Amino acid sequence: MKIAVLGATGMAGSRIVAEALARGHEVTAIARKPEGLANHAALTRVAADVAAPGLAELLRGHDAVVSALHFQTLGEPALASALKAAGVRRVLIVGGAGSLEVAPGVLLVDTPEFPAEWKPFARPGVDFLQQLRAESELDWTFISPSAFFEPGARTGVFRLGGDQLLVGADGRSAISAEDYAVALLDEIEKPAHIRMRMTVGY
Repeated sequence: MKIAVLGATGMAGSRIVAEALARGHEVTAIARKPEGLANHAALTRVAADVAAPGLAELLRGHDAVVSALHFQTLGEPALASALKAAGVRRVLIVGGAGSLEVAPGVLLVDTPEFPAEWKPFARPGVDFLQQLRAESELDWTFISPSAFFEPGARTGVFRLGGDQLLVGADGRSAISAEDYAVALLDEIEKPAHIRMRMTVGY
């Protein structure tokens, strides 16, 4: 498949690029400074400001698009418009944990334990998901990581969930960026959550 990754040099984006290449996909890595990505025969690096005009042309011809961007960088309306103009229906969004429920109707971002300094980044993700849920023309999947989302090992062993925060037997909610990438590529190759939010955790 031909996969475009927006925000390809970030923590999540770079690991999604690596996982996609390891599985034999053709990848277009789109970022402001994609030079840091290692050379690969199936990798095309594109330096671009995704908020500038012309995003649709960069996405045209791909089978799927992954957005690993901060939600402040590109809002849902702008991304959806570019995808439709490009003729790409399949899009996967690297979501945040803040929009996950810890109890019926209670979001993680609204709990006292949620760090105040993270809220300016988490709240736009809640809004993005809400707008995405009204989208019927795109085959979207919003994939939220667990609360602790950081570099680690690729184990290939994890759990999938829906709108509720996953917590492990040790009481911790976590997923490595490497295993998150595995789950995301699994969803690209064998879609099971079209127009749905899913989450991944240990």
